[in-house]
Amino acid sequence: MSCPLCNPIFSCAHRFPWRRMVPGNGSIVTEFILAGLTDRPELQLPLFVLFLAMYVVTVLGNCCLITLIVLNSHLHTPMYFFLFNLSFIDLCYSSVFTPKMLINFISKKNVISYMECMTQLYFFCFFAISECYVLTSMAYDRYVAICNPLLYNSAMSPKVCSNLMLGSYLMAFSGSMAHTGCMLRLSFCDANTINHYLCDILPVLQLSCTSTYINELVVFIVVGINIIVPSLTIFVSYGFILFSILHISSTKGRSKGFSTCSSHIIAVSLFFGSSAFMYFKPSSAESMDEGKISSVFYTNTVPMMNPFIYSLRNKDIRLALRKTLIRGKF
Repeated sequence: MSCPLCNPIFSCAHRFPWRRMVPGNGSIVTEFILAGLTDRPELQLPLFVLFLAMYVVTVLGNCCLITLIVLNSHLHTPMYFFLFNLSFIDLCYSSVFTPKMLINFISKKNVISYMECMTQLYFFCFFAISECYVLTSMAYDRYVAICNPLLYNSAMSPKVCSNLMLGSYLMAFSGSMAHTGCMLRLSFCDANTINHYLCDILPVLQLSCTSTYINELVVFIVVGINIIVPSLTIFVSYGFILFSILHISSTKGRSKGFSTCSSHIIAVSLFFGSSAFMYFKPSSAESMDEGKISSVFYTNTVPMMNPFIYSLRNKDIRLALRKTLIRGKF
């Protein structure tokens, strides 16, 4: 009578439940373990409370901004159309990974299935790329408003704004499909611990037991296009804006011009700066640990801060909030 525990396939599956055996092809990972932000047990609960508070603020802030823009007709302008889409993207973007991240802070084993990981990777890439192009569209909107105010209504017509947003989502779709499609062709054999708190591209690539040359080439091309092209567009737009503002004779006019753009510059700097730090560094273990910290800025901090960046100094938003509150009372 044969002992099932003596069967090497049974024994391997028993000891390594994240693998499945495929004849002639070794073992293939069916689930991953997320290393999380830190492995220090004493920090798990404080970090859970911190990130839960950040997520609640993110959801409430972006939902509030979306509601204000929808309910107030004086906010139905190109600038607030893009801000509406930015808030929607930030809301979805943070919801892709934050609930799982919070669960992992208080659970003993931070397991995520292979398909769940690939799905998270797809939507993470989709909303991150969308945000790049929405921020670019907002820079173009400010450029037209300040440098060509007489042409603003025609240059930023509803059709143009819709096309800009459609282009943003199409670029996001193509980029996320390229990343996820290339990731699905890889095999993951032994290592299954992702050195991150989400299924990001570079940490997952490190686990592959097959060649990642094509994936690295796709990362270089797609991330390069989706960071460098928007960054250059924003840089050129603000170069023209700065030139126009400096030629305004009145101090009040210059101050108004700078205040109009300051919020967007802060948001762009936070998002693109932290993204570039993560993706344009060598993918060593040390850089991955540094990358986890920098990624908190563009995954958690930026979606939380955007509603405040764009509303605290914005008279239109404050007026809309007062009107909405008054309507709610009566």
